[in-house]
Amino acid sequence: MGGSPERRTLVSAQPAPTVRESAMQRRTAEATPPVGRYYQVRDRRLFLHRSGSGGPAVVFLPGAGSSGMDGFIVQQRAAELTTSVLYDRAGTGWSDRVELPRTSTQVTDELRELLRVAGVPAPYLLVGHSLGGLYARHYAQRFPDEVAGSVLVEPEHEDYDAYMPKELNELYQAWDPDEAVPDELPDEIIQFYRTLFARELADWPEEIREPLIERHVSPEWLKIGGQEAANRYRLHDEVRNAGPMPDVPLIVLTATAIDPFKEAVTQGIPTSLLREEAEAKTRLYTALATSVTHGENRVVDDAGHLSVIFRRPDAVLQAIQDVLGRLGS
Repeated sequence: MGGSPERRTLVSAQPAPTVRESAMQRRTAEATPPVGRYYQVRDRRLFLHRSGSGGPAVVFLPGAGSSGMDGFIVQQRAAELTTSVLYDRAGTGWSDRVELPRTSTQVTDELRELLRVAGVPAPYLLVGHSLGGLYARHYAQRFPDEVAGSVLVEPEHEDYDAYMPKELNELYQAWDPDEAVPDELPDEIIQFYRTLFARELADWPEEIREPLIERHVSPEWLKIGGQEAANRYRLHDEVRNAGPMPDVPLIVLTATAIDPFKEAVTQGIPTSLLREEAEAKTRLYTALATSVTHGENRVVDDAGHLSVIFRRPDAVLQAIQDVLGRLGS
């Protein structure tokens, strides 16, 4: 999500022969999640995994086309501190499919209802990655009494484009979501991204790692990322019109590295422009952090937008610990 193309698709435009999804991918698409359970929220089943005890509960909101399971390692470590919850929005991950895109109001209402059904009481420490960061902010704006603090990891932001170089915006806006992910993916592309994800998740438990990788490289998940983000400007307007953020502790994590995921989807874009993008979003996220009394932006220079949640769980966990500490002081 946002200006960066890695928030929109992982598929690089390279000519290659196409193949159908493997039998393993099809089985994975039909499989139940390796941990957690389903909760009935209105007319759909939503996946949620809960660990730990105490409060405030830490709630992880994943990015577009991602799964709450991407934060599994951080979620498990956070569970040593307090109640820790990850989940999938309707239409994404292991939750039931719905028509996408949806409004942020629908998404935040759904999360609120899910937490009630699952018996996870407020207040919450919301940890939002990418598009999940925008949803976390909107939740805090709409239900300020239910949010004790936030950690926003590379969050989608309504002013992202305004901070970016004009040339970079023009390149990103030329992206066509309808053409980004074909119904059948080249085998070379599937194997390329499987290798990248396998490298990032190398130390994860096998029962979590393997189904998560297979889902990440499936055309279904890749399409969902574009579909969910297709109404980004409407989402921006919702946040703009929702009022101020509550004045609660906030830590923003800015990932500035040009990692393999970034390189794969920015072929042809000068490295100098990508460095300008990193500098611009650092300024944006600093402005976001300092909009509250106890806000801070932390730069993570050895991970990128997508890989930060995999590569630097320690940085995310430290931010969670520090926000919890500020709540206790």
